[in-house]
Amino acid sequence: MFRKSKSHPAKLAFLGHALMENRNGLVVEAEVTPAHGRAEREAALEMLDRLPGERRRTVGADKGYDTHGFVAAARESNVTPHVAQNTQRRGGSSIDARTTRHNGYNISQRARKLVEEVFGWSKDIGLLRRPKLRGEAKIEFAALLTFTGYNLVRMRNLLEGV
Repeated sequence: MFRKSKSHPAKLAFLGHALMENRNGLVVEAEVTPAHGRAEREAALEMLDRLPGERRRTVGADKGYDTHGFVAAARESNVTPHVAQNTQRRGGSSIDARTTRHNGYNISQRARKLVEEVFGWSKDIGLLRRPKLRGEAKIEFAALLTFTGYNLVRMRNLLEGV
């Protein structure tokens, strides 16, 4: 059961997660999980671990990911967390100057907002606004199908510019 805010009732819900690459805005990994308080951070770490290759990567994310646990786990997985700083949180931000001083941090903070286009498209054109399916496996299939459709449209649009 998941509650969106204090005034909303708790409902059975799933969260959709997408991992997008910054250069072209394509979804490279997607997952659906049952909704709970740590689901987004846990899914992000699992998706990052599934990516092939050994090179160091960066991941851009919003303030909800600025926790000591997520930042430490990301660094342990050879990923530099370019997470928006949550300075209002008790204990301060987990992201310090060794990350924010680089120009790549500012680029990641601008590019991370592109993932909202993916979810906007998937709700307006895709199947995810009001899914007619029940069960985690079927919802995940619909999400993967929708994100694949988004990638195809995105690739067509990128090739028009060439």
